[in-house]
Amino acid sequence: MSAVITRKSLSRRTLLRGAGTALALPFLDAMAPALAAAPPPVRRLGYVYMPMGAVWSYWKPTSANLKQGLSSTLQSLAPVAGRVNIFGNMELKNAYPGTHATSNAAFLSAATSKWTESTDYYLGTTADQIAAQHIGQQTKLPSLELSMDLLTTVGQCDNGYACVYQNNLSWSSPTTPLPAEAHPRVAFERLFGDGGSAEDRRNQLRRDASILDWVSSDITRLQRNLGAGDRQKVTEYLDTVREVERRIQKAESATNDSPLPDLDRPVGVPASYLDHARLMFDLQVLAMQGDVTRVITFQLARETSNRSYLAETGVAEPHHPLTHNGGNAEMLAKVARINAFHVSLFSEFLQKLAATKEGDGSLLDHSIYLYGSGMGNSDIHDHINLPVIVAGGAAGRIPGGRFIEYKEATPLANLHLTLLDKAGVRIDKFADSNGKIAEL
Repeated sequence: MSAVITRKSLSRRTLLRGAGTALALPFLDAMAPALAAAPPPVRRLGYVYMPMGAVWSYWKPTSANLKQGLSSTLQSLAPVAGRVNIFGNMELKNAYPGTHATSNAAFLSAATSKWTESTDYYLGTTADQIAAQHIGQQTKLPSLELSMDLLTTVGQCDNGYACVYQNNLSWSSPTTPLPAEAHPRVAFERLFGDGGSAEDRRNQLRRDASILDWVSSDITRLQRNLGAGDRQKVTEYLDTVREVERRIQKAESATNDSPLPDLDRPVGVPASYLDHARLMFDLQVLAMQGDVTRVITFQLARETSNRSYLAETGVAEPHHPLTHNGGNAEMLAKVARINAFHVSLFSEFLQKLAATKEGDGSLLDHSIYLYGSGMGNSDIHDHINLPVIVAGGAAGRIPGGRFIEYKEATPLANLHLTLLDKAGVRIDKFADSNGKIAEL
């Protein structure tokens, strides 16, 4: 193990090691006595991107009090209504001239995408990477970039804009996009791998049931030196790790056993979008619970996605064509059902964060998650009245349960600047910000 375990103290950076594995632990009571006073709660920032905007008439809450006024699209947020804020009339001016590529690129950068089909692309450093520079250096991974799509497209993707703008939410500099990972196994290994090649670890996994088998002696030794409450926390955490790993193995087995190659779903990616999304969200819970990273981005689907959500929503038509509807009521209702499904995935995730205890609160209490899109009305490709949700408490620094709608268009950059500040990242300005969000 990376630290000596005693009955008096346990380092927050303690790892369970074995055969290419470095398993971080959740925050335990045994970690507090090593310090003169209880450590301040860890603050985390996460971002979830929903493509192609939302149908505002279905999205907009009916009351400033979310416990009374959740719309049909947002109804799944009811169990966490007091922990979220919905914003109206947020704008991304720098996303114009109004394309799918610039919507995705501007969401976290609030910057203008250079119009190019080549490799001389230029954007701006995204909010998550500014956070990673400040709060990400204290963890194994400064940031974690995840997606649902296996992106292999290159060249020009949208009105003369390079595919890189559509494929990447995170940019560590104006010229450095950070690819996102859609393979659950690869993401799992990034969280818990420690040395050795991925092939070596996979060969080992074929012989062993779980990475937990590689650290079983460390687990036994650790549990002997913990109190009853901490033992329960560790047991629940390890059970979750094992369950996530089991689901990954199940997906791998299903694709390995398939008689025909599936180019759209390589080994390790579940066939069901719902199963895949839940798995990627659960990996985020584990990443935060073990303090492997404090900054996460997740793209629910790529802009211009033609994915169909028939099994999840009953809507057979592909998502993107439905969004170009000319105001057709039937098509708008179907887009709203897709919007509601995506929000329900986010709500499930928030409920898991709320149920995961950490110190004197929960992971949701100590985190901030921004959910939204870089596009408002996708039928006309505008960037006003963006669908935006802010969830989490930032360690007691953000009240919830409100619908906040501005009379005048307000830069989304203001919200980015404010959330960075709530996470302990102090900067004077972000992109086209002109102030902070007073309501937060």
